[in-house]
Amino acid sequence: MLETSIHLGEPPVVVNAGVGVHGVASRTDVFRLPELWQLHLYQYEAELTVDGTPHLIRPGRVGLVPPGATVRYRYRGRSEHLYAHLRVAAAGEPRTVPVLQDAGAELPLLTELLLQAVASAPNEPERTRAEIWTVLWRIARLAPAAARPGPHPAVTAAMAYIEGRLATPLTVPTVARAAGVSHNHLTRLFRVTTGATVVAYIRRRRLDRARHLLRASTLSIPAVAASVGIPDLQAFNKACRRELGASPRALRGGTGATAAPA
Repeated sequence: MLETSIHLGEPPVVVNAGVGVHGVASRTDVFRLPELWQLHLYQYEAELTVDGTPHLIRPGRVGLVPPGATVRYRYRGRSEHLYAHLRVAAAGEPRTVPVLQDAGAELPLLTELLLQAVASAPNEPERTRAEIWTVLWRIARLAPAAARPGPHPAVTAAMAYIEGRLATPLTVPTVARAAGVSHNHLTRLFRVTTGATVVAYIRRRRLDRARHLLRASTLSIPAVAASVGIPDLQAFNKACRRELGASPRALRGGTGATAAPA
């Protein structure tokens, strides 16, 4: 199966959403969900077969598998992704969507939407439905990789690597190795794609994530700082003021400056 058809006339029913971790107890999973759609945003490399058709999972790719399809994963180690299992009503015109495609420049936004959906699920299920519905519309409108002037594949791979490791120390050479290019070449590609350096992009993504957690979660400020890779509270406070225009406490209270969404 290369493509599937989905109706987006109504928000989906989100049966489950979260962060999935696989490839630890077993390097292979084979299963099917008879009644539920599977939405995944991947942060790793693996082999995927959907109803007998092979696909290659890479960081930054998004998957949408229809109910009843048999999937087989072959992992290469610990593999983490964002996911949602959905019921979708047959409302509106059907739209054809690839089973697996590159998120491209949409990756940061799709990541934030799915993180918000997961965070909202326990107490705001309606918001979770809205966020997932937005994700589905956006991936349904992704142009084919060959037809869009999206970022270089190395930039997409680097962005996905960064998104999955914001809580850990990140260096440009490490990110470049994960993307399969030299650090100088990656820096040039990032300047062309984002107008900023890799270091500036990482800093911005850390602070965008911090703003989200400060406003949408009850995590303590030290926990938020650690979760975005800036555990030193003084450095975190300075970074928030510089990038977001307000202190962490002000951002939590909703009195800080509002930046454009990532």
